[in-house]
Amino acid sequence: MATFEIQGKLYKKFDTEEKTQSFSAREFVLEVNDSNYVQLLKFQLTQDRCGLLDNFQEGGEIKVYFDLRGREWNGKYFTNLNAWKLEMPQPAAGGGDFPSEEDFVFTDEPKVDSISQEMPEDDLPF
Repeated sequence: MATFEIQGKLYKKFDTEEKTQSFSAREFVLEVNDSNYVQLLKFQLTQDRCGLLDNFQEGGEIKVYFDLRGREWNGKYFTNLNAWKLEMPQPAAGGGDFPSEEDFVFTDEPKVDSISQEMPEDDLPF
């Protein structure tokens, strides 16, 4: 089965619910801006993964790894976004689209070309 990942803002998290004696689930809502509209997507964590959400706060950024689950019950069809891993997003390197001053190394030494080292200055390579 295919797995997916998405990043957004944790909009709402719910408490863990004991659905049966042997099955627990916890839902949360992710706010994702798809550049035209804000989307609110509901995910589900199950069983021992319910606690993964404890370290995240509403309003904070979160990266969600999930797969799709579907089933039929009494002639109705249901689809779940089944989350199985949550992470804090990594900040972008360099802080933007343009390189910062820290991205460059400045020295006073001229760059030495390996080709010019091997060939005398007055010889043409052809």
